[in-house]
Formats: sequence, C-alpha cells, structure tokens
Amino acid sequence: MLAVAVGAAAPSHAITGTVRVTVAKAGFVVGAGGGKGVLTFRHRNYPFTVQGLSLGLTAGASINKFVGRAAYMKELSDFSGTYSVVGAGGALVGGFGGVQLRNDKGVTISLQGFKGGLEVSANITKVVITLDQSRSTPD
Repeated sequence: MLAVAVGAAAPSHAITGTVRVTVAKAGFVVGAGGGKGVLTFRHRNYPFTVQGLSLGLTAGASINKFVGRAAYMKELSDFSGTYSVVGAGGALVGGFGGVQLRNDKGVTISLQGFKGGLEVSANITKVVITLDQSRSTPD
C-alpha cells in the first residue's frame, strides 16, 4: 500500500479524533461504495456518511469495517470534504486491510480493520465525507 504524505497542519495546534466506519464496495474496473461512520471529536460523537468512487483495477465486492484516527483537524468543519486515497489491497472471504485518506484542509484519516467478501483492487479513489452535525451525541 502506498501511503499519503502527512502535511501542513502544525501538530501543536491540531486535534486528533477517532473514527469508526463501515463501507460496502463493489465493482469491476470502476467501483463504487458507501457507508456510515462516527467521528469522536472533543468528547462528542458525530455521525457521517461516506461515498466513494474508484477507477483502476477493481474486481469483486466487500464489506469493510474500519477504525482509526483523524489527525490534523483544527476544527470540526475540517473533517467534511473530498479525500484522496492512493493504495492497493485485497480480501478473500475475510482479511485485514488499511487505508489512508487526505483532504485539501490537511486532515489525514488512517484506518485499519476487517475486510469481508471477495475483492482485489489497485486504484486511485475519491471519497466524500459528509458530517451530520445535527445528530451529535456526548462521548
């Protein structure tokens, strides 16, 4: 897997949140996926949706359950947006995978977790994350 370089935000001013997300993905050459997750940031839980499109070598379908961190956020609104993903991975009836995403505000999301199904991929992906701030709950 190719990692995305971590950039511009100064760690002393940035806050890290935790992320849990489940994504379903399917495709052949062009793949599409979507899912839901929760960002825990400043002692509150914020639900969000994920929508993505990949272009490149993609074949199969999978369910991915990831946990990880969202780093280099200065404020909650930095989390929403379009993220770029560069990487390769695979799953055959279960396995472990990881992914790194980065948006134009410098937020980097590092995720790891279970992959179930049958999928092989090596592609470049764009992922759109949308926060639902109206449904936030205490941590």
